[in-house]
Amino acid sequence: GGWGAHGGGAFSGKDPTKVDRSAAYACRWMAKSVVAAGLAKRALVQLSYAIGVAKPLSLFVETYGTEKEGMTAQAITDIVKLEFDCRPGALARDLQLREPKYNKTAAYCHFGRESYVEDGKKFFSWEDPVDLSKYSSMSAGDVETALSSGKEAVLKKWVD
Repeated sequence: GGWGAHGGGAFSGKDPTKVDRSAAYACRWMAKSVVAAGLAKRALVQLSYAIGVAKPLSLFVETYGTEKEGMTAQAITDIVKLEFDCRPGALARDLQLREPKYNKTAAYCHFGRESYVEDGKKFFSWEDPVDLSKYSSMSAGDVETALSSGKEAVLKKWVD
């Protein structure tokens, strides 16, 4: 199972495109992706936003010293920057958050459930990890090189 913390308040009454809700889903999605790829055995992802600013102001990835040999927590943070877009509109798109389906998430928790498709709608999409396995054979230096070559794309998604 997994665990996590969020800034407080209820998820179920929030517009799913607001970062109170969507960023919590995204952090779960990113952490599960890091662990599923074997980049670390544990991961906690934190995001912070400012009102009126689409790009997250900060990203923090804590791996509790469990990152795979040759990888660093900073390299894993860079992988997250390369592979995920946490601007609110991108999260709404990537996690299909604009579909009317929230009666299912309001009962029995928003996290730790199997994703599924029903009537053409994907439920709990943040529980499906993104395939980051291409990074599992890389060293921290290789990730730094990848970040350098993808810097322009990263700066469109993240404040640096």
